[in-house]
Amino acid sequence: MKELYQCTKGYRLYAILAPLTIILEVVLELLIPRVMAKIIDVAIPAQDMSLILRLGGTMVLMALASLAFGVLSGRFASVASVGFASNLRGALYHKLQDFSFSNIDKFSTASLVTRLTTDVTNAQNAFMMTIRIMFRAPCMLIFACILAFRINSDLFAMFYVAVPILALTLVIVMTQAFPRFQKMLRHYDDLNASVQENLAGIRVVKAYVREDHENEKFARAAAILRDNQVRAENLLIITMPVMMFVMYGCMIAVSWFGGIDVIEGAMQTGDLMNYTSYIMQILSSLMMVAMIFVSLVMSRASISRILEVLREVPTIDDTDADSALEVADGSIDFENVSFAYNKTDVLHDVNLHIASGQMVGIVGATGSAKSSLVQLIPRLYDATGGSVRVAGHDVKDYPLHTLRNAVSMVLQKNVLFSGTIEENLRWGDADATMEEVESACRAACAHDFITSFPDGYRTDLGQGGVNLSGGQKQRLCIARALLKKPKVLILDDSTSAVDTATDASIRAALRKERGDVTTIIIAQRIASVQDADQIIVLDDGQVTAVGSHEQLLETSPIYLEMYTSQTKEVG
Repeated sequence: MKELYQCTKGYRLYAILAPLTIILEVVLELLIPRVMAKIIDVAIPAQDMSLILRLGGTMVLMALASLAFGVLSGRFASVASVGFASNLRGALYHKLQDFSFSNIDKFSTASLVTRLTTDVTNAQNAFMMTIRIMFRAPCMLIFACILAFRINSDLFAMFYVAVPILALTLVIVMTQAFPRFQKMLRHYDDLNASVQENLAGIRVVKAYVREDHENEKFARAAAILRDNQVRAENLLIITMPVMMFVMYGCMIAVSWFGGIDVIEGAMQTGDLMNYTSYIMQILSSLMMVAMIFVSLVMSRASISRILEVLREVPTIDDTDADSALEVADGSIDFENVSFAYNKTDVLHDVNLHIASGQMVGIVGATGSAKSSLVQLIPRLYDATGGSVRVAGHDVKDYPLHTLRNAVSMVLQKNVLFSGTIEENLRWGDADATMEEVESACRAACAHDFITSFPDGYRTDLGQGGVNLSGGQKQRLCIARALLKKPKVLILDDSTSAVDTATDASIRAALRKERGDVTTIIIAQRIASVQDADQIIVLDDGQVTAVGSHEQLLETSPIYLEMYTSQTKEVG
């Protein structure tokens, strides 16, 4: 398959050398019994010690050469398979970077982790067996059959019975095992999901003393996985007993009928030993072929899951975009915009105009599609109807890199990465000076708490910023967005974890320093948006009112109700 072949790039020479050296190993292994037969049938009866020593020395050299080729083949196959797995894992990861939010929503995070780890490992093992054993076994089988047939064609007739038995067994295994392994891997996803969810929410688990519940949930997932593994493996375990039965049956037949031929003078002792060696090699080759098919059945399920990701077409692309187009300003227009998520309508016929440099607030009840609306601006999702325009151009006309560089967005979930505070902030601008970094942090009211740490901006955050409070994470994310110097700044409920005084300070700093940046603030608190140039009220995916704070108090019942309830709470 083209997708998998591309992943051998850089390691194709090793992938070629592995089967070549294994073939040389097989040839030498097949010649050794012939030399042994000559010693038994010619040198020993003639009592020619020099011939025995020469032939014996030849056997030793052939054995050492065969060993060397076998070692080289193993080395080449290992390098090729590890390189293949590395490229495949990289291809998967790079593909994920091109996915839109809707593509990512299609696959669970746990499933993608399983595909990048367990499934890639299975594919790696299958690749190594393919370039090594899949060449060794057929070569050994074909050459050994030819040599054995030449020695005694009558004895070879036993394989007319043995081979159909083995073939039937493999057909049954291949056709029945694949769906079982597919189901087993889906339960691997469920197990990983349970572990991931528990580790991500371990503080909540402990706060609510739900360790026993989580243990039970994990035990159920592990038990279901175990049962499916057993069901899949039960079909495979019949392979080895059948192989051993056929192998020992053939050995008994060779010993019985070959012994009779030796007694009757129809066959020499050396030829019988030679024939026995070839029979052993034929049977071991058949066993290796069976192992290959079993491995391929197991890996086929993994490979199909890998290809499912590699063949997934990103729902958002910029192949038709104008590469020279730049975002001139921060004006935004929604023209008859509709949006559906998983075939469920979320936004309906939205029409909005936001002038460049305005500060805009968006309010509404939970589930009113506030986040969905702003995610259409940087094309995290694409509108299913109508058009979204930035600086007078449809967002689809811009290269994604250009558009998203002009739009800074602080999502509801504050995501920080392993590393220092400074390294996280420089995601906004890797080339920013330290003065610019500090200026952005001051605007986000983050500078004071950063400098309170012993290491200041070089404080290590740990995974996900575990040593910071929710409010501190929010302020760092805002500072990171400001450092990007965008044309459009979107704050999606990004000050919910800070106190009202800090919230007011951040808004004042944004108004003072944002210049001509269009700022969109989604908030639950009316106080966070009441000084905005215009406020948008959303309800059930529709814009119900647009205006200033004073205008909405008079014209929007929804806004008035929110303001009244929050004023009472404060009072």
